[in-house]
Formats: sequence, C-alpha cells, structure tokens
Amino acid sequence: MGLRELVVYAGRGVPSLFRSQKVRRAGAASLFLLFLTLIVCVDFFPRQVRLQAGQASPDTIKAPETTTFEDRVKTEEARQQAAQMVARQYDFDPQVTLAVRAEITGVMSGIRDAQQDENKNTQEKAEALKPVIPFALPAGALASLAGGDPAATAAVEKELTVMVTRTMETGQGVAEENLADTKQSLTEGIRDAGWSQPYELLAQNLVNALVRPNAFYNASRTEQLRQAAMDQVAPIQLTLLKGQKIIGEGEIVTSEHLVKLQAAGVLQPPPPFKSVLGTVLLMVLLMGAVLFYIRREHREIYGNVAYLYMLGIIVLAVMGVGKVLVAIQVTQWPEFGGLMGYGVPVAAAGMLVAILLDLRLALIMVVVLAVLVGVMTGNDLRFALVGLLGGMAGVFSVSKLSQRTDLVRAGAWVAVANIAAIMTVGLVTDTSWGLLLVSGLILGTANGLLSSVLANGALPFLESSFRITSAVKLLELANPGQPLLKRLLLDAPGTYHHSILVGNLAEAGAEAVGADTILVRVGAYYHDIGKIRRPYFFIENQLTTENPHDKITPGLSTLVLNAHVKDGVEFAREHKLPQAIVDIIEQHHGTSLVTFFYHKALQQDAKNLVREEDFRYEGPKPQTREAALIMLADTVEAAVRSVPNPPPGQIEGPIRKVIKDKLADGQLDECNLNFRDLELIAAAFGRVFTGIYHHRIEYPDGKEIERRRAGNDRRNKQLTGNSNG
Repeated sequence: MGLRELVVYAGRGVPSLFRSQKVRRAGAASLFLLFLTLIVCVDFFPRQVRLQAGQASPDTIKAPETTTFEDRVKTEEARQQAAQMVARQYDFDPQVTLAVRAEITGVMSGIRDAQQDENKNTQEKAEALKPVIPFALPAGALASLAGGDPAATAAVEKELTVMVTRTMETGQGVAEENLADTKQSLTEGIRDAGWSQPYELLAQNLVNALVRPNAFYNASRTEQLRQAAMDQVAPIQLTLLKGQKIIGEGEIVTSEHLVKLQAAGVLQPPPPFKSVLGTVLLMVLLMGAVLFYIRREHREIYGNVAYLYMLGIIVLAVMGVGKVLVAIQVTQWPEFGGLMGYGVPVAAAGMLVAILLDLRLALIMVVVLAVLVGVMTGNDLRFALVGLLGGMAGVFSVSKLSQRTDLVRAGAWVAVANIAAIMTVGLVTDTSWGLLLVSGLILGTANGLLSSVLANGALPFLESSFRITSAVKLLELANPGQPLLKRLLLDAPGTYHHSILVGNLAEAGAEAVGADTILVRVGAYYHDIGKIRRPYFFIENQLTTENPHDKITPGLSTLVLNAHVKDGVEFAREHKLPQAIVDIIEQHHGTSLVTFFYHKALQQDAKNLVREEDFRYEGPKPQTREAALIMLADTVEAAVRSVPNPPPGQIEGPIRKVIKDKLADGQLDECNLNFRDLELIAAAFGRVFTGIYHHRIEYPDGKEIERRRAGNDRRNKQLTGNSNG
C-alpha cells in the first residue's frame, strides 16, 4: 500500500471511529470531567489576588478590615538572633590537661637526664635525646639541648607547664574548632618568653605535638538552651487599619508585602497540585460509580447516550449555579456571605432526574452532587449535608407527580428540609443565633424556590431536546384547552366523552397493575383523535338516525375505520405529541377484527370472496401495558355502552368476555400483562362501571307534581271555608 492509499484509508476510518458509541461516550465523559474539574477547582470569581515576590503590583491594594496579625517573618528573625546569642555548649574534660602536662614533663625529664649523664659526650647525648623527643629537631638544636643546663631545662619546663595549663583551663577549655588558635596563642607566648633558640623551638614543637582538645561539643544541651531563648521571644504583632494601603500600583512586591496581603485575607495562594489531583480522582471515582450503577440497574439509560449527556448537563448546570452563588460577597456581613454554599440547588438536579428518568438514580445523583458541593466549598461538610438532605426531599416530593402544582409544592418541601438542615448543622457547629436564624430562613427558602424554578424552567428544554415524556408534559397535554382536545370536543363530541370514560377505565386498571396512570389517561384522551377527520362515520357522533355506512360497502367502511388510526398518528406527529402517545394511538386497536362489518360482509358474500385479514386493523399489537390497557378499556366501554341500562350484576360478564376475546385473538401477546393482571384489570373496570350505572331514585314527572300541588290547594281552601262557617 502506497502513501496515498494509506492516507485515503486512514481518512475513511476517522468518521467510523467517531461514529462508535464507545468513542463518543468516552469523549463525552472526558469533556464532562474537564468542565466539572474547572467548576470545582478554578476560582472564576476570585475574592483574592495572586502576587509573587519580585513582580509589579497591578493595582493599589488596601486592607478591607482592621487586622492585627503576627509578622511571622520578623518574629522568626528575632528568634534566630536570640538563638545565635546562645554560645555553643561544651563538656570539659580535666584529664586531658593532666595528660598533656604529664607528657610535657616526661619529655623535659628525659632531656634533663641526658644532660646530667657525665659518661657521654655531647654527640652521644644528642643521639640519646632523639627517642625522648616525639618529633624531629635540627641537629644543631639537639646538640645545644644535649649540652644545656638541667636547671635551665627545669625552668623552661615549669614555665611551659604553667602556660599550657592556664590556656587549656581558661573558659570552657580547648575545643576542636579553636585548637589552631590555641596553639597559635601558645606559640606567641613562647616567643615572648625570652628563651634561647633551642628551648623556644622545643617548646613550640611540644605545643603543636601534645596540646589537644579538652572541651567537647554538647549538641543537645546547646539546642535546648537555644530553643529556650527562642521561646522567650514574644511574637511581633502588626496592625493594619481599615483602608490602609498595603501596596501601591506598580510597586515591586516584597516578602513583607506578601505577609501583609496574606494577613489581610486578599492574597490567594496557588492551588496545590496534590489537591487538584485528588479532586480529579474523586470525580473519576464518583463518575465511575454512577456509570456502574446505571449499567447494572438501568440498561436502557446506559444504552442511550443522549440520557447520559442529559445527566452531565444537569450536573454541570447545577454546579455552575452553585459556583456563582458561592462567589457572592456580602460586604456588610462577611459571615453571612461565607454561608452561601447553603443555597446550592442540589434538589433541582434530583427533581429533574426523578421526573425525567428514575427515582433511585435521582437519589444517587443527589449524593454525588452533595459530595461535589462539599469539595467546591473548601471541603466543608456543612454544605454537603444540607445539599444531601434538601436534594432527597426534592426527589421524594416529586415521586408521585400528579399535577403541575406538585412542582411548586416540591419547592416548599425542599425549603422546609433545607431550613431544618441548616438549623441543625448550625447548632452542631456553634453558629451564633442571629446568623443561624437568618441563614436558615433566607438561604433555606431561597434554595427551595430556586430549585423549583430551575426544575420548572429546565423541564421543557430537556423534554424537547432529549425526547423524554415526563409526567409534567403529560399533565400539560391533559389540559382540555389543548388544541387537539378542543377540536375533538367541537368536531366529535361523542368521541370526546367516550375518550374521557376510556381514560377513567384505563387509569383504574393502571392503578391496579402498577402501570403509568398519567400516561394511560392522557393516551386515552388522544387515542381516537383521528376520528376528527370523519367524525360522523362513528356511531357515538351520529346525532340522527342516518348512518353513512348504510350507503357504502362493508369493505369501504372497514377502510374508514382503519383510517382513523393513521389519521390519529398523523395528527399526533403534526402537533408534536410525545412518541409514547403516538405509540398508543397506533396500537390501541392492534390487529383486531372489525367484527360488525366482517359479519356484514359475510352475509353479503355470495361468492365466498371475503377474507378475514381484510377486515383487521393494521396494528401493531400493543407493545406496553399502557397501550394494552387502553385497548381493553376502549373495547369494554363500547361493549358495555351497547347494553341499554345494564344492571350492576350484569356488567362483569361483558367485561370478562372482551378481555377473554382479546386474549384469545392474540392481541395481548406482545405486552407484559399476565393472567393476574387481567383479573385485576377486570375488577377495576367493574368498579368504574358500577359507579356509572348505580341504582338511581325515579323522580316523579313535573306535570304530576303540578297536578298534586293544585289538588292540595283546593283541599286547603275547602277546609278553611268549613271552619269559618
């Protein structure tokens, strides 16, 4: 393969690489981690400045408050000076001095003995001195010493011993570091003693050879004394007055400036690398734990990259809002400004995830966000605890969302939970009563309100962007003021009221089997929306005895009935109804047989040409419990309505027959309803119809009431006349 072919091959491989779901998921995770790290670790709204020694100050900086602080640099300098004033401590050994004196005496005694030996001449005496003297001397000096006077030698010995003893015992003695100076001092003293040249040379060499240290450094005692001296130095205190200039614009920053800036609280130290690395690792662990949980417990969410994107957007949005809140400064009350972390709307994320995806996943996300809030606010556990409790309250408050006002009520519950949590944490941390009450009421209430507003505002955007049908969206569609429902009421009023009753039946069945009650009610409202196009072809909308189907063939009638499903899907997509509603419209008849027109066609079929499949709906069959419930409710409502004034005891029969026929026809094969569910659904339908067809009191006719009233009036007049007579 040539270079050109290799480039072409590589170019073709790049798009396929980016189309890989794993690559896109990994890329999204990396971007999410990067943005989250920036939000948590980077101070986008710095309250402090960053300056280093040697650079020019970009602004004039003044002390925001009067501050008294310890100048640690000057205090340390004073302590070091005090420590240096303490001399090194030594241990004196007197035995060394005695040993040096004894060695000097031994040498001088040997010299005297050689001088007093009359049996040897001078040359022989000089040879005898060599082993006595521990160092080499010139021959002339040895000869002079050998012929010298023993009394002069004794005098030199005495004076030299006194000189060495006085020098070695002065002060703390002779240490290793001043040994050379000591020998130099003794040498100068010997030079000034006025001895003859041979004795002077002898004495100097004795000092150099024999004098040694008799004082030894004691490091521990020296350190103790120096530490004691440092401890006695009081800290040097400095005071910065409010508004006092610390450094002017353009001035070169010195270490003294940095000390004052740091004491005033306006110097921001650079974030330590280990802290940032630890934060990144923590976020990786949290993200990995959440993804593992989603993959294990919610495969449908894990397999949908869009849902993962949505989770990331919710987390980043809430953390971004929290970052702005934490950066707010309250100049008049700095202590209150330091508690803005209580306002981070963790509950908004919990409510959004609970409404759009899953309740348990929402609780996991609340825990993760609470941890991140604690890290973002300087590893402060107070804000993490309040975020956790408020977030859990938000999740549980929307767990059974049935109407729009529930979102407002959820914000109120979040506010109550936040106030209680802030009060509790404040008591534990010994916060002042005034700050505790103000922060609890203001920040707790604001948190609940902000969470509710964010959840309400973000829901439509997230629903439309990620094609999610939430309970709130369904509640909006259930409003009778919706264009399609208004048109259904005006153009096909019979179908409208039929849909309302089907919704009541389906909702009761959904409650019995644990299906989505809101979805089945709204789906029931829209399931026959296609009848708007030809309303009078359906019996519930025929206000006269004239039936259009009497003028057309059964086959054409079946096509008209089938068309209302296609028309309904078309209307639903035109008005951008959620896909779940579209599926219910498309599946609410399944592949059922249009029985009436099929039998009518059989009666007219002289040549046996009628096929059953030509009289069935196109389907598909119901794929969910909700779609199956609406199919059953739709059919049951029509069957029971066809019985005029049915007694309550005779309602159960048609209900069970319809369910049995649908089951036998295979219409329930592709949904997850079991036999127990069908029993519960039949009982629920029966309760609804019993409420509709309950026994009523038969009221008398209006004319009969007037006749009886007139008779009573005549009777009263007669009685009155008799009494007067």
